[in-house]
Amino acid sequence: MKKVVLAYSGGLDTSYCLKYLKNEKGYEVHTVLVDTGGFDAEELSAIEKRAYELGSAQHANLTIVDKYYDKAIKYLIFGNVLKNNTYPLSVSAERVFQAIEAIKYAKKVGASAIAHGSTGAGNDQIRFDLIFQTIAPEIEIITPIRDLKLSRQEEVDYLAQNGVHYSWEKAQYSINKGLWGTSVGGKETLTSSQPLPSEAYPSQLQKEGEEKVTLHFEQGELVALNGKKDAPEKNIVKLEKLANAYAIGRDIHVGDTIIGIKGRVGFEAAAPLIIIKAHHLLEKHTLGKWQQYWKEQLGNWYGMLFHEGQFLDPVMRNIETFLQDTQKTVNGTVTVSLKPYHFSLDGIESKNDLMNTGFGQYGEMNNAWTSDDAKGFIKILGNAQNIFSSVNHLDHD
Repeated sequence: MKKVVLAYSGGLDTSYCLKYLKNEKGYEVHTVLVDTGGFDAEELSAIEKRAYELGSAQHANLTIVDKYYDKAIKYLIFGNVLKNNTYPLSVSAERVFQAIEAIKYAKKVGASAIAHGSTGAGNDQIRFDLIFQTIAPEIEIITPIRDLKLSRQEEVDYLAQNGVHYSWEKAQYSINKGLWGTSVGGKETLTSSQPLPSEAYPSQLQKEGEEKVTLHFEQGELVALNGKKDAPEKNIVKLEKLANAYAIGRDIHVGDTIIGIKGRVGFEAAAPLIIIKAHHLLEKHTLGKWQQYWKEQLGNWYGMLFHEGQFLDPVMRNIETFLQDTQKTVNGTVTVSLKPYHFSLDGIESKNDLMNTGFGQYGEMNNAWTSDDAKGFIKILGNAQNIFSSVNHLDHD
């Protein structure tokens, strides 16, 4: 019997694929769930049980949170990556790593094919296929939802016909949770005008008032929260829990998909947004002007290529080397105030703070140069535009 590995999430699409590949195509289906921080032990156990009930011949849960942080999230923080100044790549980054681990697993078990539940109208199909065909071009890629152009209602109906009852109400919203945020898709995000209802977001407001937290960074990594040191990936989880109580991090991202159409998706990403903004503030104090300039350019490119599934392109390793090198002086503590539905950055303390009063105070006092130094600097600085204006007799009306 032909063996296929299905990248399985326990959701509607992959549940359909599992049943379809076994019943209609006669495959021996092996399922693999790659956990990037979105599941607890109880959920992983329930998904494994469900996979076997649906007909999986063998199921594996692969937890890669540490690897995901070290090879992906760390650089998204270093680059202050927010797609369209909004979205912290909550799903796009994790899909790449789920694809990498799934295809490696397929090779390990000797599968002749690998399957995923993406539609033909989104970004995930490209991320999965690009990774699969690069790492294992000899393994066939099967995509039932894409190939059959199925609606979610058709998937629900097929499962019901095969004795699997899937709540239509549950199918109304597609929720993907990971270490770097949770995406929320629903009927409202298919429009340009409707907001997601508050109840569609996983976290609801539990606290009022204001709470201060401190984030301590060493060479750009979040190594302590409120003075307590821990691994950065664990600090992300702790901060997410604190901020979720204030329902922070809700937004809707609108962007150009890889296939050329506009897309809209809701998300909840309290910790990612707080960390990126706090890290960026610390960089403003500890990096030079041109370091910040080139970081912004390369960080945007890195985020775009990552978002579009080009993670295995060698230029990504080149950009990571640059981003890593810029973090040597990004050390210090940022104080953040958490409030209902939003947060604010209070300030930073750092031994590498370039806002050093020994050199001067902006708009107040020059300590490291004289008045004549300033006049001479300004005259030389204006030379190029003064010469151009004079030679071309510009009147600057």
